[in-house]
Amino acid sequence: MRVFHHAAQRRHDPAQFLVQGRPRPCPEKPARIDALLAGVAALGLEAEAPADLGLQPLAAVHTSDYLLFLKTIHDRWRALEGAAEVVVPNVHPRDRRFGYPRSPVGQAGWHMADTACPISADTWDSVYWSAQSAVAAADAVAAGAAAAYALCRPPGHHAFADQAGGFCFVNNAALAAERLSRAGRRPAIVDVDLHHGNGTQGIFYERRDVLTVSVHADPADYYPFFWGHAQECGAGAGIGANLNLPLPLKTGDEGFAAALEVGIERVRAFAADTLVIALGLDAFAGDPFGGLTLTTPGFARIAGRLASLGLPTVIVQEGGYPCPELGDNLARFLGGFAEAHRP
Repeated sequence: MRVFHHAAQRRHDPAQFLVQGRPRPCPEKPARIDALLAGVAALGLEAEAPADLGLQPLAAVHTSDYLLFLKTIHDRWRALEGAAEVVVPNVHPRDRRFGYPRSPVGQAGWHMADTACPISADTWDSVYWSAQSAVAAADAVAAGAAAAYALCRPPGHHAFADQAGGFCFVNNAALAAERLSRAGRRPAIVDVDLHHGNGTQGIFYERRDVLTVSVHADPADYYPFFWGHAQECGAGAGIGANLNLPLPLKTGDEGFAAALEVGIERVRAFAADTLVIALGLDAFAGDPFGGLTLTTPGFARIAGRLASLGLPTVIVQEGGYPCPELGDNLARFLGGFAEAHRP
């Protein structure tokens, strides 16, 4: 299994985010990378730096105004009198169909769904190379690799085509799926993060050439709240190409595995020829978010079931936050996948 990661992904270092109206330390920190790389090293794997393919792969998924915003907003924000060190929105539009603002404050509200994505002087560099890691993994699989893992940080699955949210700026799993689609593949995305991949769903919701499946904590009670419900099945040409499998809070290995089987059957029915796994490790019982209660062996079980599809696979890192077991959880997933994978 090839592994892709770039050292610049450490530069984004958010200090805090709001939880129930109070500022709390942000768990999406560079230290996540150390734990994940330790999990990679435990399997005898070594990360390689992705090639720089420029903005074109990102622009295949994201709008030009959004990419320009991500690249330039920090300098323009800091030029405002009295502006904070990082970009955090304080106003959001009720209707985004009209009136794109000129002001950096208005643009922040337009392009940032919540307050969990502060943008510093170093954010764009980390986001850019996180995206390039996902593209490199997709290209490796398109070129014939059986599997590739992209250690993407910041994560991506809450990012829409023109909007950041939930620690995510550029949608790495969507970039991988789009790259595969343009290479003539028929990809399915299976998201096993604690949180629903609302950005990924939004990007492909009206398309029938990419299947999106998500197993996650029920958004009736949990972030992202407004997306991820079972009745959301796609729109227009995409009807039937989106499957949400929400779980009650504190669901463990057995309940997660049962829902995953439903998702695996949908992947088979879609006749996908390539798989993209949006790998969140935050469904773990000991993760700081604590929404679900998967065990470390449970991640190996999930990996084995996904590997049973026998498809060339891109694994894109999503959530999974600092706890003593984070690296081991990744190692058990990647190891379990490699052991069971028979493309």
